[in-house]
Amino acid sequence: MALRQILFNNTTISAAFTNPHMGFARFFSSRSITYEVKVGIPEFLNGIGKGVETHVAKLESEIGDFQKLLVTRTLKLKKLGVPCKHRKLILKYTHKYRLGLWRPRAERMKS
Repeated sequence: MALRQILFNNTTISAAFTNPHMGFARFFSSRSITYEVKVGIPEFLNGIGKGVETHVAKLESEIGDFQKLLVTRTLKLKKLGVPCKHRKLILKYTHKYRLGLWRPRAERMKS
């Protein structure tokens, strides 16, 4: 009885249940994530760290474009001579970058 009075007499609660977009509007956004830093292959690999930045010259000469690096498969990296541990890190962080969960940090400005 009390639950029925709360649900049907309170207009804000019943309005949230009748309008499906009203209650969940703050959780979903149609805006895309914008990045402040221009990301290329060197910035990306330096952002990963852990020794992956040693392959910058090799990947820039063979792959060339950062967008191509984002869709590169493990076999291509293996053919380029990238060790397994570094391939795993590159593929892990490219996946996170595509989803918008990770991005390389901007270099601090030296004063």
